Amino acid sequence: MTFRAASPRTDGARNRGVFPRLRAAFSRPPRYAALLAGAVPVLAFPAPGLSALAWVALVPGFLLMQRAPSAREAAVRGWWFGAGFILTGMYWLIPSVGPGLLAIALLFGALQAAVGLAVHRLLHPPLTTRRALAALVVVPAVWVTTEYARSWHALGGPWALLGATQWRHPAVLALASVGGAWLVSAAVVAANTAAVILLTARPLSLRALAAGALALTVAAGPVLFAFRTQPSPGRSVTVALVQPGIVEDPQARFDASARITASLTGQPLDLIVWGESSSTADLDRDRPALDRLRQLSAATGAQLLAGEDARKADGRISKDTVLITPDGIAARYRKIRLVPFGEYIPLRPVLGWIAGVSRAAGENRAPGTAFHLLPAVDRGGQPLPLGALICFESAFPDMSRTAAEDGARLLVYQSATSTFQGTWAPEQHASLGALRAAETGRPVVQASLTGVSVAYDRQGRRLAHLGTDATGALTVQLPLAAPGARTWYDRLGDWAPVTAVATTLSAALYAFGRGSGSRRPGRTGRTCVRNPAADREASPLT
Repeated sequence: MTFRAASPRTDGARNRGVFPRLRAAFSRPPRYAALLAGAVPVLAFPAPGLSALAWVALVPGFLLMQRAPSAREAAVRGWWFGAGFILTGMYWLIPSVGPGLLAIALLFGALQAAVGLAVHRLLHPPLTTRRALAALVVVPAVWVTTEYARSWHALGGPWALLGATQWRHPAVLALASVGGAWLVSAAVVAANTAAVILLTARPLSLRALAAGALALTVAAGPVLFAFRTQPSPGRSVTVALVQPGIVEDPQARFDASARITASLTGQPLDLIVWGESSSTADLDRDRPALDRLRQLSAATGAQLLAGEDARKADGRISKDTVLITPDGIAARYRKIRLVPFGEYIPLRPVLGWIAGVSRAAGENRAPGTAFHLLPAVDRGGQPLPLGALICFESAFPDMSRTAAEDGARLLVYQSATSTFQGTWAPEQHASLGALRAAETGRPVVQASLTGVSVAYDRQGRRLAHLGTDATGALTVQLPLAAPGARTWYDRLGDWAPVTAVATTLSAALYAFGRGSGSRRPGRTGRTCVRNPAADREASPLT
């Protein structure tokens, strides 16, 4: 057997083949345009808050995908669009994940390649009525499927769902009471799809169809809001949210929260809520800290929810919300969905280096095992079961729905976003309460150490707000839903994303079947001539 060394000429030819492809992949202006187009819908989220823009914000990106010379190029443009969306919408993660944000953008951006394929396949010119009707269903379904995929907790959770852009419009959020934030996302994407058809279709009948679809999707929420039967309200409760502001020292932060709480003495309060990590003392073992909280509860006449971020007796750190009464600890809930990199590092033996170049968690927090309600009572002694969740958990529709199903009368979120002060993150986080309120038909409050503290009624209307530049107590009266009241989303759960996934898979199977059928040999007797230009276009690198 003879072994022959590789020829330098052969290696050089191979390298000359790879590098030109890489250069070509990063030298196409439409791809950079897609990257920039991905940033446009982010302007509809807080803090820019241009919520009306969401209804047409996808149009520039969709046009780039539609006009791609091939399906593969459309998928690549979708990928770049998705990466631009993540990089812009979550830029504030840089302190926590450092250079890892680029990897996150590439991973989640890849999901949008499916959107690029769907847009190109169904909307490429010349448009037909059949493909236009299919696009109005399939493109929103594919978008919602990608949102549902990246909402898995192990991948980071459901942040920046397109439906969240409508948080300040309770009439639009009526859709969330039926199908969750997912249905709002679907309506927004359908409107953008209709706008593309309206702009690019030539037949007048297709433009009329697109105009009707656009009007229908925009009006769906307000029409539902106007005609749905509102449940009769129950009693009202008065809640105070304590916001001490930026106080770095843990004991000083605890003292600041205590002073604000003491100033509430004499007011008719049913519940006082402190922010996440408002105490770093283990209240099971730190008797002086617990006694101080008990005294505050007794002085104000209201039960108190404190946020505990402490090392427990087993040596592990956990984040709990603790219900305090004049008699002591009545109940506690331990956070079960931790923030990736912020509270734990996935695959720490592999990715632990990120903690050395960012503010990622130095050690993993210990998660809780299950969600449960906290059995609070109001100042009159009537039961006030609380669905208390901690910070990041407010992003998950299923957790708030579980709380409502278990009988919660009020949803309470404790938050601490001091790491992200001066960014869009606090306002983005606070806006999620509006969606959870609309989905579950429960009022929502969020107490944040450094802002934003906020309260919403059970339809998602914002009732009170304390920004990141303020300190003190935010007191609000909240009408509760009647016991047993349930929205359609409470009853049916995530039917909207499940339907979207089924629609996406069906469309993919149909497209695959048609593609396989068109490639069968021997049907026309024609000779296939290879097109080198088309081969270059189809290269995965270019």
